[in-house]
Amino acid sequence: MPDTDVFTPQLTADGSFTFFSEEMGESFHSRQGAKAEALLKFVAPCQLAQRGQQPTLRILDVCYGLGYNSAAALEVIWQTNPNCCVELVALELEQAVPQAAIAHGLLDSWSQPIPQLLKVLGTSLEVKTERLHARLYLGDARIRIQQLQQSQWQADAIFLDPFSPPRSPQLWTMEFIHRLASCCAREGIVATYSCAAAVRIAFLATGLKMGETPKVGGRQPGTVGSFSAVDLPPLSVRALEHLQTRAAVPYRDPDLGDSAPIILQRRCLEREASCLEPTSHWKKRWLNSS
Repeated sequence: MPDTDVFTPQLTADGSFTFFSEEMGESFHSRQGAKAEALLKFVAPCQLAQRGQQPTLRILDVCYGLGYNSAAALEVIWQTNPNCCVELVALELEQAVPQAAIAHGLLDSWSQPIPQLLKVLGTSLEVKTERLHARLYLGDARIRIQQLQQSQWQADAIFLDPFSPPRSPQLWTMEFIHRLASCCAREGIVATYSCAAAVRIAFLATGLKMGETPKVGGRQPGTVGSFSAVDLPPLSVRALEHLQTRAAVPYRDPDLGDSAPIILQRRCLEREASCLEPTSHWKKRWLNSS
């Protein structure tokens, strides 16, 4: 097991716990509610209560972390249809985080057998039961997503949950999101907590139609995308105008192997050369109109 002192549970407003990453300088979840974020930013936007009525469901959880998004998904699906067989593919850089969540008992608030199943997944990297076929793949998600793409595996729901774009730009680039979208079934849905214009532009570039997810606490709305645009809440006028500013200059990683500083510097240079409206003008315009 990992050194659990590295990951100290921190209470969030809804009574659930998260970790803080010293390396990234960010929490793994919203302080307004870690469990609420899993439900409102990922499970509900992917319409898993409705889709759980199907006999089988495939989920791709990118940046599995503590396992909250997968736990919330399984609970909602099996409440809807206890016989639904879920195929879960989870990507995570290192095993230490899910193991720390297990060590601190952070999965125990979900109904059984979910905590026990995810404890096995976090430890053995694989679960195979009548209702759940799950694999936890460790390492760089950029490599794993290419392997999934080559295998032509497709998900009904995709959770994109890395640290924020300025902290972890590698998983928000045009190239990564293009490959992520190729793993989304035609009727599938991709959900993320981010509302960054650079991320939304990358969604649109893949052909995904796009909408907003609800706010959690004081945070901004998230983003949801689908090729079929099934009941997606539309973007606001303000959000649409944001996509016409320099904030929408995307992150790029042509060979899916560059470091964060290189990706950030590349975007900085592209923004400086951009003919798009300065984002500060957009902010001022909407501030004056509010």
